[in-house]
Amino acid sequence: MTDYDAIIIGTGQAGPALARRLAGAGQTVAIIERGRFGGTCVNTGCTPTKTLIASAYAAHLARRGADYGFSTGGEVMVDMKRVKARKDHVVGLSNTGVERSLKTLENGRVYQGHARFVSPREVEVGTEILSSERIFLNVGARAAVPEITGLDRVEYLTNSSMMDVDFLPRHLLVLGGSYVGLEFGQMYRRFGSEVTVVEIGPRLTPREDEDVSDAIAEFLAREGIAIRLKATCLSVSRSGGDIVMQVDCGDGAPEIRGSHLLIATGRRPNTDDLGLERAGVKRDPRGYIVVDDELRTNVPGIWAIGDCNGRGAFTHTSWNDFEIVAANLLEGDHRRVSDRIPAYALYTDPPLGRAGMSEAEVRKSGRRALMGKVAMEDVSRAFEKGETEGFMKILVDADTQQILGASFLGTSGDEAIHCVLDVMYAKAPYTVLQRAMHIHPTVSEFIPTILGDLAPLPDSVSA
Repeated sequence: MTDYDAIIIGTGQAGPALARRLAGAGQTVAIIERGRFGGTCVNTGCTPTKTLIASAYAAHLARRGADYGFSTGGEVMVDMKRVKARKDHVVGLSNTGVERSLKTLENGRVYQGHARFVSPREVEVGTEILSSERIFLNVGARAAVPEITGLDRVEYLTNSSMMDVDFLPRHLLVLGGSYVGLEFGQMYRRFGSEVTVVEIGPRLTPREDEDVSDAIAEFLAREGIAIRLKATCLSVSRSGGDIVMQVDCGDGAPEIRGSHLLIATGRRPNTDDLGLERAGVKRDPRGYIVVDDELRTNVPGIWAIGDCNGRGAFTHTSWNDFEIVAANLLEGDHRRVSDRIPAYALYTDPPLGRAGMSEAEVRKSGRRALMGKVAMEDVSRAFEKGETEGFMKILVDADTQQILGASFLGTSGDEAIHCVLDVMYAKAPYTVLQRAMHIHPTVSEFIPTILGDLAPLPDSVSA
């Protein structure tokens, strides 16, 4: 048995950073990784998908040459092998960088293999037993595959296996109309595939406001993506060169055919085979490890950070988990998960940047609220770029004057949203941002304009 000051299982966004902080503080650290270093973000999530989206955007822009006064001289052809090679190069730099930094970490040792608890203080890796008074779980999550008749007899893709695709699917069926499905759907439509998105709910991106969902559906449809809503997949089968999906739907044909199938129906944590029962660590009904506001499990000395704790499914929430744990352990701080403001982005084109409460959540809260909204076609920077899809809206508490939330669906919306987010963290009144002088021409310069045109939120408590 080898004893360490800390054991970190998994090398996603939170694990390596925590290992470096603990080792830098003079603690001995064991880092355990069973697969590729860097976790989901580096290997099958943010880094590769945003690299692929960039390639798809370039192809799309080239096809729009006439809108900008130029011609490419012929049809835009996409070489998927070169697209994948570019993605692999970018991923490789990140992946090897994480691995190298950990394997050369002073006071750290890397173990490559599957980790399982033997007891609350002992972890088995291969033939070795490691022990520590502090164990951190950073094991991430993977694609959730629904139980559908025939799916076990049909080859299908997930966000992970999509990383191996170096060809152009003739017709990609996407099961799931939320973030992963829509990013891949638009991306492959721009590469040249036919695409059909099948969503069980009445609209795309169901956690967003209806106006956001409607706008996304409209610009995806204009690009030629077929969208099937209120469609429950009953079964899938293979017929010749096609995958055939039988659906129970309100509108449209009950049979949908395509050449390839992407399952994008959610995520599940990688907590099945960790021996958590031997350590006494509790999980919720979905398999996520239950943690408190400081990311501690029910077992003293064991923490869960990153996607496996169900407290955020993003790289930035995982990184913030690291910051919370490191600050509390090493700096005597008292940082909490509940201190952070929900924020994320959907990387369709245009992207959606979100912060705080949605309009629906504000209405449900019963607050006296104000709202401002502007169409992107009225934003000069968007008009100049020829990218006018979407809108920006901001919600404000009428009594405290603090910003409650914002949805920016439009060019640079994923960047401009941080202007709002920073003011929200400062707990400053919206007037601070309203009176700021922003640079012209930018998307952000219209934020003060929106805040200068606030009006009572329709159908909310009288403001």
